[in-house]
Amino acid sequence: MNTPVFILASASPRRSELLRQFGYQFLVVPSAAEEIQSEDLSAGEVAQLNAYRKARVISKKYPDAVTLGVDTVVALGQTIFGKPADLAEAEQMILALQGKTHVVVTGVCLIHLRTHRQRMFCEQTDVTFRAVTPAQIRQYHTEVDPLDKAGAYGIQEKSVVLVESIDGSFSNVAGLPIEALQDELADFGIYQPASQSRENAR
Repeated sequence: MNTPVFILASASPRRSELLRQFGYQFLVVPSAAEEIQSEDLSAGEVAQLNAYRKARVISKKYPDAVTLGVDTVVALGQTIFGKPADLAEAEQMILALQGKTHVVVTGVCLIHLRTHRQRMFCEQTDVTFRAVTPAQIRQYHTEVDPLDKAGAYGIQEKSVVLVESIDGSFSNVAGLPIEALQDELADFGIYQPASQSRENAR
């Protein structure tokens, strides 16, 4: 049986990097689906709905491919933070999160439209921020672009300034819960090279 084409419906360089680190071969076809937020939905529901919308748009164009849609949000209590619209909003997001523990939620959707197969799930990780000042936040945002990141920060970029501790999957905070995703991809016929699987198992 031929391995189906695997498409990442995201322009995120962090997600592409994680998939490449684990040896996956894939095409990047960013989805233009608009991300939605709703006070009536939980963070997990919002993330999974957005992941589905992204994957669905691309799967209609490539019905024979396995399409991966992903969305990451940050939640503090009932408040959900997506990507900030500008630097002022980015600063306000970090001010709200500083000194507290928030939850990073990534929704994942896999679709193989030709066989009418679909799988959705979400991963959650607790992240505790240090107490920081507005001046520290502004300095951080001169070094790290916050506008393409949920919660206005990136765990892989100078995060020691903000992050005190992480409880759960680091890759989930980076935007793709790669550990949980591997088994789901295998169910769709998408596998790592054997050599890469051995390397990651060490």
